[in-house]
Amino acid sequence: MARTSVLTTRVLLTTAAIGVATGLLAGIAGWVTPLVLVTAPILYGFVLGAHVLPGIIAQEVIRLPWVALLTHVFAALVASAMAPQWALRFLGTAILFGGIQELVAALTRYRVWDAWRFFISAIIIGILVAVVVAFAADLASLALWAQIIYLIVAVLGPVAWTAAGLGIGVALRRAGVARRA
Repeated sequence: MARTSVLTTRVLLTTAAIGVATGLLAGIAGWVTPLVLVTAPILYGFVLGAHVLPGIIAQEVIRLPWVALLTHVFAALVASAMAPQWALRFLGTAILFGGIQELVAALTRYRVWDAWRFFISAIIIGILVAVVVAFAADLASLALWAQIIYLIVAVLGPVAWTAAGLGIGVALRRAGVARRA
């Protein structure tokens, strides 16, 4: 018997729609990034954390393998059209963040969709963001209090965006966007 693909037209269109919506936000984040790095570098982790949204929303709505990574790639392509100077970073972030989200889901064999699972990936991403942010904003040049706030914001930024993404995903499921069982 032939195996049917989980990436049906419905799934592809849903991931594309989520990718476009979140890609617009990522494109805006791309344009805001230089301003944030110059004026308020301790907030960069929060801006970078917005990139968790595509996978979180897609996994909450669709609950299938590969939807986080696929949606991240769609979002990166849209963001790249809006802020082409960041295209490679958008794609790299999409693969990294989407890959982490897929890995955490795969570790639960795509059977656990409780909020805690999403927050595990958010914390892992937050720790990575903290490291990246430390280099991007020259953390060592900041006062100790700013370094501490910076690291806290870098870790909690993806967590906050994950909470927002879960809220959006739940609302989309209630609205009937989720696949039929």
